[in-house]
Amino acid sequence: MSVRSSDKPRRFMTDAASNGADRGVNASRRTESIMRIVERCRQGDRHAQQELYEEFKDKVLRLVVRMVGQQDAPDLVQQIFLQTFRNIRQYSGRAQFGTWLYRLAINECLQLRRRIHRTTCCTLDHEPIDDSMSWSLQSENQELLGRALEGIDAGLRAIFLLREVEELSYAEIASVLQVSAGTVGSRLNRARSRLREELIELGWEP
Repeated sequence: MSVRSSDKPRRFMTDAASNGADRGVNASRRTESIMRIVERCRQGDRHAQQELYEEFKDKVLRLVVRMVGQQDAPDLVQQIFLQTFRNIRQYSGRAQFGTWLYRLAINECLQLRRRIHRTTCCTLDHEPIDDSMSWSLQSENQELLGRALEGIDAGLRAIFLLREVEELSYAEIASVLQVSAGTVGSRLNRARSRLREELIELGWEP
């Protein structure tokens, strides 16, 4: 049976809607699965703790490396998950568990930086995506980008990484940092501006 050309857009829209619905169902199922694991963790189930660790360890490590550097990251990640399991009964369920975990991770990173008062250098696996600025750094300049990122305030770096690297929405970042979405926007603009200044000081030409 042939398909009339006028039917193709309709079928495309139907297929797209179906795919979107499937993604929504899969996301919902994943959230429910994580919540079941969290509930088991609350009951002291060590197998559930291992499952939760395996689910989130790579994301947490990626964020921590960019916040404090490679040298301190492994120990800090272990500390973050220890704190997670000690405090998991405080998780209310109002936000996504990943959002709550990011908040805890960011707080631990900032505390470490305040304690050690020293700088480290971290590099990004890929470059930030920012439609409002021309980030033309190529792979060979990622170290330069890491150095520039290290030069900005840790709080601004955190908000930049959550948005441009972890790709969280403004609402999710607001939940992680416990600020308003408007504050997220203004701080993100400051972070981008400061990063540009650092890059230029290091010899980058926009």
